[in-house]
Amino acid sequence: MMKMKEYVKKPIFFERNRVHRLYLGGQSFADFFLSEKEADNYYPEEWIASTVEANNSKSYRLREGVSIVRGTNIFFDELLEKYPEELLGNRKYDILVKLIDSAIRLPIQTHPTKEFSKKHLNCEYGKTEAWLIVDTRPGAKIYLGFNDKYTREYLEELAVISEHDKEIMTAVCQQIEVKTGDVFMINAGVAHAIGAGCTILEIQEPTDFTVQPEYWCGDQIISDQERYMGLDKRVAMSAFNFDLVGESVIKNSALTPRVEMESAALKKENLISYDDTTYFALNRYSLKGDSLPLPYGPSVWIVLSGAGRIAGDYYRKEIKQGDYFYLPFAAQNKFQILSDEEIVLIECLPSKQE
Repeated sequence: MMKMKEYVKKPIFFERNRVHRLYLGGQSFADFFLSEKEADNYYPEEWIASTVEANNSKSYRLREGVSIVRGTNIFFDELLEKYPEELLGNRKYDILVKLIDSAIRLPIQTHPTKEFSKKHLNCEYGKTEAWLIVDTRPGAKIYLGFNDKYTREYLEELAVISEHDKEIMTAVCQQIEVKTGDVFMINAGVAHAIGAGCTILEIQEPTDFTVQPEYWCGDQIISDQERYMGLDKRVAMSAFNFDLVGESVIKNSALTPRVEMESAALKKENLISYDDTTYFALNRYSLKGDSLPLPYGPSVWIVLSGAGRIAGDYYRKEIKQGDYFYLPFAAQNKFQILSDEEIVLIECLPSKQE
């Protein structure tokens, strides 16, 4: 058995980590993870290399949301605490990565800024996030930005009406049809919601903070705790930025992938760069018949399509679509991806650091 001190210097894989939510989804995971077919259910999210506990009113397993290292009973955050030098160096791992599959519209919502979280939630992180649309069902769309100038009081009135009119709050948001490959930056404070039929890879600050004032999520009643994060309603509602209105929100949120380098064998695209936000970065690599060094740890890697292998000194592991792993600080520049066929990977990077 490999000693843990050596284990944490290599790519780390995890047990599947489905998280309970109030909305139905998950059917499309069978295609992404190349697994058995399943019906939509209340486990529509896979949290990837996660150190964050889900903010559920009821927990469905011990420390729900926190990833468990594959083949062990070790929670990932505990491993990071025990081996910080090997896993982190002097860097922060301050992101949460998710795969989300929605069969229904999620509630109109927003997330707090860092400043709001520090003041009201005793936390240094807010929840700015970004989305890569991985797949869609017919009619897939998102809701992004207020379509007019509203007040907190008006939104509170609509929240009350939503007990009897489940769609009333959709009237305040702009709707956008989406397709595979679309990228959106969702800054904290922006009103938004994932619509039905979206499979999304999400990278975000490492919290589960959401203000979602609607009364219902599908056929599920949203508790006050889950609507307002346990805060006074008016305080929670002030997390919405009511100045973020109209086409400018969409223009600033919808991003076009930027090609950083391209050859016959390798293409690198910046989906989210540190010019877009300092909180995280997202890169896409398309590799065929060549090698791709793994240069930066800590980072998270997800295989979007294809197959290949990870290789390093005395190490070789086959990978395929749906696999994901954490690259420790001690492993950077010591491993590479090889593929004889085409493989497409996403690299998820933590906040910009010196």
